Amino acid sequence: METVKSRKKGEAGESAAERYLLARGFRILQRNYYYDRGEIDLVAEDGPVLVFVEVKARASGSHGTAEESITPEKEHFLKRTAEGYLLEHKIEGRPCRFDLIAVEWEEKKPVIRHVKDIFS
Repeated sequence: METVKSRKKGEAGESAAERYLLARGFRILQRNYYYDRGEIDLVAEDGPVLVFVEVKARASGSHGTAEESITPEKEHFLKRTAEGYLLEHKIEGRPCRFDLIAVEWEEKKPVIRHVKDIFS
């Protein structure tokens, strides 16, 4: 069960990721999109590309890397949730990708690593 502390860390990580993407010219369309049992942390546009962003905030490396947290099950839920987004918003034929933003906290400051197109 998620604790209040970990939820706040996750929210802070999503805010840091959003600021990072905005500073690089992305347009944020939605935060915390839910469909069925899945969630996508951020839905954004990178030029013509629709980007579904998974944000992983970590206080340390004790739980493994952000990339290691993307299990086949997590990939399935992300893709299914993205399909729900496309369906609900009647989006067809648009290029899409999945990105990962890893946020690690060092002295209360976010250090961000952006991995584009994590499923290719």
